[in-house]
Amino acid sequence: MTKKGLKIVTIGGGSSYTPELIEGFIKRYSELPVKELYLVDVQEGKEKLEIVGKLAKRMVEKAGLDIDIQLTLDRRKAIKGADFVTTQFRVGQLDARIRDEKIPLKYGVIGQETTGAGGFAKAQRTIPVILDICRDIEELAPNAWLINFTNPSGIVTEAVLKHTNVKSVGLCNVPIGMVNGVADILGVDAARIKMDFVGLNHLVWGSKIYLDGEDITVKLIDEVASGKNMSMKNIKEFPWEKEFIKSLGMFPCPYHRYYYMPDVMLKEEKKAAETEGTRGEVVKATEHELFELYKDPNLNIKPPQLAKRGGAHYSDAACSLISSIYNDKRDIQVVNVRNNGAISDLNDDVVIETNCIIGKDSIRPINIGHVPAKIRGIMQCVKAYEELTVEAGVSGNYYTSLQALTIHPLVPSADIAKKILDDIIKENKDYLPQYK
Repeated sequence: MTKKGLKIVTIGGGSSYTPELIEGFIKRYSELPVKELYLVDVQEGKEKLEIVGKLAKRMVEKAGLDIDIQLTLDRRKAIKGADFVTTQFRVGQLDARIRDEKIPLKYGVIGQETTGAGGFAKAQRTIPVILDICRDIEELAPNAWLINFTNPSGIVTEAVLKHTNVKSVGLCNVPIGMVNGVADILGVDAARIKMDFVGLNHLVWGSKIYLDGEDITVKLIDEVASGKNMSMKNIKEFPWEKEFIKSLGMFPCPYHRYYYMPDVMLKEEKKAAETEGTRGEVVKATEHELFELYKDPNLNIKPPQLAKRGGAHYSDAACSLISSIYNDKRDIQVVNVRNNGAISDLNDDVVIETNCIIGKDSIRPINIGHVPAKIRGIMQCVKAYEELTVEAGVSGNYYTSLQALTIHPLVPSADIAKKILDDIIKENKDYLPQYK
């Protein structure tokens, strides 16, 4: 029996990442028969949607595939009857991100897109929109899976799982980046590396690392301690303190630098803001270059320059995940899911990032039990912040927001938390309906 063609909807279809998604669907077409692909955006993103949409159509045509690509601003029409909905949108676009970075810096606090005060602001703008999208899914495509890679992915996914009935899973490119980083350090093919992940989105540790099935965690930690490193385009690569990394005994993710070396990262951010600009300003210039490339009517592949954007491997992760759900592969992938007892030190209903078994009806985290005390405290503290951030994003309660920001490890005091919060609300008033 041949399976029917799939209808997939991508919300935030005008994103510069979309060509990578298209490439992923083209590569997997034999196992993932996409029939209709709707790229959806809002009025402000219409021009980018047109540019990216035309490139997507040229890519599919070059591949000789029968995928009907539709570009639309009508979200409800797109969602109706969908099998999968992917979300990759940015409320307020890059200008909002730049504000998220600059507001905390004004008070001598790290300003980062997804971590700390900047991530809080992004979550507050995003939660009302994702819940609105989910209401459409519940009504128009109740059997669809929502694959979310809108940041902060763990927080946004937790909001969906706590406040809607949508089948949802969150995705991040950091775990794939970590596996590739280990492969680079060891000079081997990434397919030979396996890693056990434990933690939260952008606060995840590689607890055990295997090469061809052999545990090489100690060897890898020694390599990192001797100065070998991996990072991501959007995070400055400072070497880890040798004794610290040996005592940690795990492979940290690049975002851990904000928690384990905040003084160095803050100094670097301040310097960058005064010279080349914040990361958001740099990305804005990169985006402009990318869209100029995308306009070329002769371009019919994903351009290599997209790798500079900092979100590499998203599409591979997304397409691989969709294929595993659709084909009931029961393979293991690293995603953001409801804890359900996997980490004994956290509530069952919160979202964690860990290795999961992927099937068509369920995505099950592999049991971890208790985590070591050296990572437990920071994980529980950041999770408490995330729980309050979800609650604030839904209710718009000022006191809940203030508590969320105050307990985040990167915010030094309640006094500064209040100043940052007041600025966030003032600067984002058009995007925070829940605070009115």
